Order: sequence, then structure tokens, then C-alpha cells
Amino acid sequence: MKKILSVLLLSFCSMAFADNTSENQAALSNAEQAFIDHIQSLEKAQIIEEFGDPHQVEDLKSNGDKVVASIWQYHYLNTNEKGEYYKTTELDFVDDKVIMVVFMNNDGSEKSSK
Repeated sequence: MKKILSVLLLSFCSMAFADNTSENQAALSNAEQAFIDHIQSLEKAQIIEEFGDPHQVEDLKSNGDKVVASIWQYHYLNTNEKGEYYKTTELDFVDDKVIMVVFMNNDGSEKSSK
């Protein structure tokens, strides 16, 4: 009877440990999503206040020279699920709001040829 009780107790403990590990892995894998959710609620001034000036800024202007979109790049701002830094985090804006976040493993200097 003691053996059966011991086996049951060990199996419950191992299941609890497995559940805790799964939760930790989910939290780590969702780190990028948490950043995206947070950054999309901020305006440009708030982002600068929180993260400082971007490393690189590219403004896209309309015919009237009004800035309609911007691309900001930060270096070594976010980590992946292994804790390694992405070389570049790119924030794409329309007006004052982030519409896209890109995590890159390069420095962002590579331009695509059109």
C-alpha cells in the first residue's frame, strides 16, 4: 500500500512540475507579444521617454512634405525565448502609432533592392 501511495504522490508532483515548466516556457515565448502589446499602446513621445531615442529613423513623407509614416530602429532592445538579444527591433509608425514591430537578427542596415 505504501508503494502505491508513494507512486501516486510522485506522479502528482511530477505533473505539477511539468505544468509549472510549461507556464514558464509560455511566458518566455510570449515576451515578444507582451512587448508588442505594450508598445502599440504608446505614442512616439512616450516611446522615447521609455526607451530613449532610436538608433535610426526614416521618415516617409507625402507630396506636401508631411511625415505620414516612420521607421524607427532600436538596437539590442528585446530578447528571444533563449534570452539572446535581437540585434534590431524595428517600429513602423503611421502618424503617431506603432502599426508593426519587427525583431531582426541583423543590424538593420541591409536595404532590399527594388
